[in-house]
Amino acid sequence: MGENVIVTWHGHACVSLSVNGYVVVFDPHDGVSLGLKRPSVQGDLVLVSHDHFDHNAVNVVAKRTTRVFKMFYGETVVDNVKIEGLRTYHDKQKGKRRGENAVYVVTIRDLRVAHLGDLGEIPGKEILEKLKGVNLLIIPVGGTFTIEPEEAWSIVELTKPRNIMPIHYWIPGCTLPLKPVEEFLKHVREYSVIRLNINAFNLREHDKSIIITASP
Repeated sequence: MGENVIVTWHGHACVSLSVNGYVVVFDPHDGVSLGLKRPSVQGDLVLVSHDHFDHNAVNVVAKRTTRVFKMFYGETVVDNVKIEGLRTYHDKQKGKRRGENAVYVVTIRDLRVAHLGDLGEIPGKEILEKLKGVNLLIIPVGGTFTIEPEEAWSIVELTKPRNIMPIHYWIPGCTLPLKPVEEFLKHVREYSVIRLNINAFNLREHDKSIIITASP
């Protein structure tokens, strides 16, 4: 059993991973623009999937020493965290409507975590292959601006992650026209649905689970 990896949902697509005080933040928002609480986290490493206002509020979560990667494609290692950025699209027209989207696969200690950002398509075989069997798949399920709930479930079936964390769905206060998480959950097979009353969990304590945290 390795070190604990604490996963925290800060609303919308903003998620942080924390190991021994080192924090990775994905897709920060500013809170107020979405009708949500401002993320209360500071990242050592910030990964931004695309340059839209509800995903790129780096200043909200950055400190002086923060390393920031925005729409990064390729592989690199920062502070012993391996980052792989995969080029995908925010729509089904190869980015013509909403642009490109970076999917990140992060290896932190011995765990692989994938954050799909604002994925708008079911990606090709090459990208699906890189997502197979990740310890945690963080996936948008609210539709409208991203893949629809049933498409999100198709990606789960194609990649068979150990655990799934739905994001980018409607919660009370959210001003975007997204679907609630229940629209995704009705497709679920062969995973346990775990509903938490807090917005964080230790990834090492879960397997074959869909983890729904409380709203922040």
